[in-house]
Amino acid sequence: MRNRLTPYLFVSPAMLLLITFGIFPILVAAVISTTNMNISAFADWNNVKFIGVDNYTKLFADPDFWQAIGNTGLFAVFGVPAIVVLSLGVALLLNHSQSRFFRSLRAFYFIPAITAIVAISLVWGYLYNTQFGLLNYLFSLVGVPQVQWLSDPLLAKFSVALVAVWRGTGLNIIIFLAALQGVPKEYLEAASLDGAGEWKKTFSIVIPLMRFAIFFVSVTTTIAWLQFFDEPFVLTDGGPLGATTSASIFLYKEGFRLNQFGYASAGSIVLFAIIAVITLIQLRVRRADDDY
Repeated sequence: MRNRLTPYLFVSPAMLLLITFGIFPILVAAVISTTNMNISAFADWNNVKFIGVDNYTKLFADPDFWQAIGNTGLFAVFGVPAIVVLSLGVALLLNHSQSRFFRSLRAFYFIPAITAIVAISLVWGYLYNTQFGLLNYLFSLVGVPQVQWLSDPLLAKFSVALVAVWRGTGLNIIIFLAALQGVPKEYLEAASLDGAGEWKKTFSIVIPLMRFAIFFVSVTTTIAWLQFFDEPFVLTDGGPLGATTSASIFLYKEGFRLNQFGYASAGSIVLFAIIAVITLIQLRVRRADDDY
């Protein structure tokens, strides 16, 4: 009997935390999304009324919501491939040598992943500054006029995405480096004996054997971009004209600035459904033999 209960005792703390901080909030949001709950509920709970799917009907008719969803999709479409390809490329380069210099470079590339977003945004905010920023100063040396990095709607998308890509590569480089350590050296040595060059070995042996790592990074990076919040919130607050307003920023503003908790909860359920569907599609697309 004790042996049968032991596995459940080991997994129960993790399951309890998952239910408390993962599943329970989703259920609460689903219930609140069917009400008109706003800040007046804290004064008198009788102000909370059941309104069915009215919040969802209003949400799907809201052009700001669709703009936020469009921005989020655009960020994900360009951001996910950029981070995966860049991280994999840097990891392959860093794996070519075990010298002290290359080991120090691994720490250097990991720094953005452990640096506070406020500090990162402060530095990039100065770099993007139209009048006194370093980027515009360098451009002025070659005669390029001032660039409105954070004021132009199109350039603002690029600017916040660039910061997110730079910040997102650090952890993924470490994941790819760990996966590279698991590539059997016998395969590479056999390929060398057959006359295969570095490019041939990389594309025919190394990358195919890293399918699972690439899949894992793709899934987690996609989820992160669909929840894109930190960089546009700190750098532009979703502006200009909503150009960098992601779905998460839209929900934050509706919930915590306008105090429309029911409306924001409906949006969060829709975003959760989008993320769940995309993740399930990715899991289905993954082939069963991608076990490396």
